[in-house]
Amino acid sequence: MVGVGFQSYRRTDVITADPKKLVIMCYEGAIHSLKLAKAKYYAREYESKAKAIQNALDILNELRSALDFEKGGEIARNLDSLYGFWTQHILKADQHQDLKAMDQVVAMLEE
Repeated sequence: MVGVGFQSYRRTDVITADPKKLVIMCYEGAIHSLKLAKAKYYAREYESKAKAIQNALDILNELRSALDFEKGGEIARNLDSLYGFWTQHILKADQHQDLKAMDQVVAMLEE
């Protein structure tokens, strides 16, 4: 019952958030997912690790798809490059089981 209430609250929080807050929420979600993926890797819960990584990649993809290149100009192009870099870095980190590389993305997202 409590979980349902929290989900409703969270959904309302997302719907009523301004665009800047939504971007911050996306960054926080990606950070959480990457940290969870690392924890699941150590726990040898590889399916859960993969789901967490996919969630982080989905968030980055949503951020990229929301960019407005006409209004955003150079900033939008730079963000697109950054989101692409993070995506590739996460994929390579997962492929090579390089958790330090994943930590680098987390550090950049937190910054």
